[in-house]
Amino acid sequence: MKIRDLLDVDYSLLFSAAVLSVFGILFIYSSGINSEGVNVSNEYVRQIIWASMGFAAALALAFINYRRLYNVSLYLYIAVLALLVYTMFFGRTINGARSWLGIGPVGIQPSEFAKIITIVFLARYLDGSRKNENQLLRFIIACIIVLIPMGLILLQPDFGTSLVFIPILLVTTFVSRMKLQYIAFLFFCIVFGGALLVLPIWQEYILGNTIPALDILESSRFVAIAVGGLVLITLIAILGFLRLQKRYFYWIFYVSTILIISLGVSFVGRSVLAEYQIMRLIVFLDPNVDPRGAGWNIIQSVTAIGSGGLWGKGYLEGTQSHYQYLPQQSTDFIFSIFSEEWGFVGGLLVFVLFLIICLRLIRVMRTSSDLFGQDIAAGISGMFIFHFLINVGMTMGIMPITGIPLLFMSYGGSAMLTAWAGIGLALSIFMRRHIRSER
Repeated sequence: MKIRDLLDVDYSLLFSAAVLSVFGILFIYSSGINSEGVNVSNEYVRQIIWASMGFAAALALAFINYRRLYNVSLYLYIAVLALLVYTMFFGRTINGARSWLGIGPVGIQPSEFAKIITIVFLARYLDGSRKNENQLLRFIIACIIVLIPMGLILLQPDFGTSLVFIPILLVTTFVSRMKLQYIAFLFFCIVFGGALLVLPIWQEYILGNTIPALDILESSRFVAIAVGGLVLITLIAILGFLRLQKRYFYWIFYVSTILIISLGVSFVGRSVLAEYQIMRLIVFLDPNVDPRGAGWNIIQSVTAIGSGGLWGKGYLEGTQSHYQYLPQQSTDFIFSIFSEEWGFVGGLLVFVLFLIICLRLIRVMRTSSDLFGQDIAAGISGMFIFHFLINVGMTMGIMPITGIPLLFMSYGGSAMLTAWAGIGLALSIFMRRHIRSER
């Protein structure tokens, strides 16, 4: 590789990530200031260390040929699955989830690193199987690759982190030119499953009235009968298609299968979700249902953002954070503190920086010299976009509270290192966009 190629760095991508990391350090420091103006937390010191380590790791990854990960990605994937299983049984429990491994006073979250490793291994599979004519089997295996770590994380239980794997799968398979009807199938299963999960909760806690059509969704007898009927319809559609080769039988099978999976997912979801997770869904629909309890975070977050106005109250002048009205204000709600102190203009700046990152990642994806790099960039793009939309939407009250951090800005070493690893891989792909793979 020539020296000019090594210097061909996407500086816009690198600079945007660095600025966001600096913003994160500044406002993690601000979150540690109490009402008397005294700093009572050293979280910002740790964040400086993690950001510096992440920046160094990104540069190291940038100068390593990402294609070297192709042959070792399977071993990395198996290793991270083993770590996730170990964490389920022997990890530390924080905020109701056994998601952490302790190394002395330092804790790491294997589920964060699982995102990047899953992206790389999924990209390897999609690249290696691109000549496979059985596209359905190819899509199913891609789903299994993603659903295994997602399921292990969900069992911790860490619902928020597990959700990140869905956009990774959808975006990567779409960019890999998987059949759109397969991707749409998965998308509609998720959407309808989520809707059927939320509707009975909305009826009970928000509406206050009983709607028979929604009430029966919580009946195991009804779900069993409905699934049985849909299975019968599916079998008839399969036989009809095989005998008559009519296209409409295929679409009957397609729709009925979506409904079967959606009903099953919603029923199981209501059975396994913890009470605090259900309350997060309820207060997302209406935080005033429990304003002093589960709805407190959203109400205070929206208040902080709104009180910032156009220009904000000024750095270190926020009241919601300094009076500790916002729980987990250095992690999940860092954007609330930022917007309170730097206002709409500051919030817009964060939007612009993340937009630059996403647009540059898309450019990396489009200019990649091979499908392996293209799919890695696609997965990283899906991860960044989802993190940003969910976290910022959560602080504004337009998304449910899921515990997903704002990458680069929220306090936490594992998330910071994962975000910078994604940047490093993207830089490596970009720097080698003119060099064809020898595989």
